[in-house]
Amino acid sequence: MRVVVTGATGNVGTSVLRALSTDSAVSEVIAVARRDPGRDLEGARFVRADIATDDLAALFAGADAVVHLAWLIQPGRDEGLTRSVNVDSSARVFEAVVTARVPALIYASSVGAYSPGPKDRRVDESWPTNGIPTSFYSRHKAEVERQLDRLEAEHPWLRVVRLRPGLIFKREAATEIRRLFLGPLVPAALLRSSLVPVFPDVAGLRFQAVHSDDVGEAYRAAVVSGCAGAFNIAAEPEIGPEELAGMLGARLVRVSPQLVRAVAAATYRMRLQPAEPGWVDMGLGVPLMSTERAHSELGWSPRHTATEAIRELVEGMRRGADDRTAPLARSTSGPARVREFLTGVGGRQ
Repeated sequence: MRVVVTGATGNVGTSVLRALSTDSAVSEVIAVARRDPGRDLEGARFVRADIATDDLAALFAGADAVVHLAWLIQPGRDEGLTRSVNVDSSARVFEAVVTARVPALIYASSVGAYSPGPKDRRVDESWPTNGIPTSFYSRHKAEVERQLDRLEAEHPWLRVVRLRPGLIFKREAATEIRRLFLGPLVPAALLRSSLVPVFPDVAGLRFQAVHSDDVGEAYRAAVVSGCAGAFNIAAEPEIGPEELAGMLGARLVRVSPQLVRAVAAATYRMRLQPAEPGWVDMGLGVPLMSTERAHSELGWSPRHTATEAIRELVEGMRRGADDRTAPLARSTSGPARVREFLTGVGGRQ
């Protein structure tokens, strides 16, 4: 199989390339990104391209599958830009897949595409995907789900797979995740358990996480299996305040969701951190997912627990772990994180 991967140099992309490189059914992998990766990419051939402007049909010609991962989380303060990449450029990718007659499209959806749902039971892939209205990330994911609905209806010959993972972590992504969600003012030393005496006990804070390499394996399985449809991807156990406090050795202190949201909004307005408050709404609103379909139809099982993935991330943040690819490298922050300050803490890329 010849596989093209967009967004190939990020947190998930590097793990997808690693997983595909181990499968004898995959003969060639084309890794697509806007910026040079700065290193070899697990046997993949790198092609520089921008999904917003370049000729994608020519790039996809002769492929057996396209894995579409390219997505912008920042700049959160410029939704015009993020939407142009996340929604409009995804439409360009899908149009090019049809034009090039690629038989399979595997798309990076998310738990964030789901409408508000329960935290006391797990939902399957039939749960509505209308998103969380106050989160731009969630709105964009929901919009692209509607694009895929139309794509499937208009082109029944095309095999479409939507993977909907929980939060995705690995050590090498630590610098990028800190930059995208915590910002330049959070010192690495603060992540040591001895310096975190209390942790907020927020009602409704319960989520699922998964290691990036396990997500990479899910994409590999989706490429080669011939399956179609949506698949929830997450590891055990579910994570809530008790689990997070336990990892940090901290004492729980009850805090209302409204207060957490207000603090997130205030610090965002003051440019003290880059994550707009819709991320809080999404984290508290999306449902817990059943992963039974991924286990039974893709044959997928995670090798890491959710707790292990989070511990690996936190340890990576303490040590400034990164990768040489442009999205993951420490050089994107600059000495003393100066580049993060110069870009307005989430103001622009």
